[in-house]
Amino acid sequence: MAHEHGNEHQHDQGNDHGHDHGHERGPVADASVRVARASDAPAVGFVQAVVFREAYAAALAPEVLATFEPRAFANAWRATLEGEQSRDGVLLVACAGEQVVGFAAVGASDDADADTGTAELIVLGVHPDARRQGHGSRLLHAVVDTARARGRSELGAWLLASDEDTRAFLTAAGMVADGAHRERVVTPDGGTAGELRLSAVLADPEAAGSAEDAPTDRTGQVGADDGDPGSA
Repeated sequence: MAHEHGNEHQHDQGNDHGHDHGHERGPVADASVRVARASDAPAVGFVQAVVFREAYAAALAPEVLATFEPRAFANAWRATLEGEQSRDGVLLVACAGEQVVGFAAVGASDDADADTGTAELIVLGVHPDARRQGHGSRLLHAVVDTARARGRSELGAWLLASDEDTRAFLTAAGMVADGAHRERVVTPDGGTAGELRLSAVLADPEAAGSAEDAPTDRTGQVGADDGDPGSA
């Protein structure tokens, strides 16, 4: 999603990743999504650093990628979680058992063409080791529920124009490119990266039936969102 450079790396969309750290696989841990606590900041910072280094590898120089450090991300999230929430902002975490393996943030959109009924998926990422376990889909469902609970009827998301994996994930969930583009400053010296916006109307839960958590596209068709992509 949207990315701001520096040590405040808390607003971006990286990859849909999951987590199971390369050891022998035992039984799959119980999966869940919940609202983040301040104590989750280090885990979220770790996941975000991994996700962002991968997502921006083709767009940024190695020395810039090296600044994507877990501690910087964690400090930014801790400040957010311990401070007053603004713009209806909510940080959600995906867990495998007790372990945080992914995160997503949703808030009110501040795009110039957005009305009060529009929410923004600010960032969504899952650790690479935990991909294809449904964490990304569960996070997106929780984002939709959170947006609806705050009276939002539409969801938007900015992402790197070159991030085909994330775009595929969100498109499969029912979001579509709405024609909006922008250049985002992503380096200390003013370097930019192109971004595009996806959006969707949020389905009425009563009308959506069993797929009530999924966004809909502009035609009102509920998007398929059962899997977990390689990146989102």
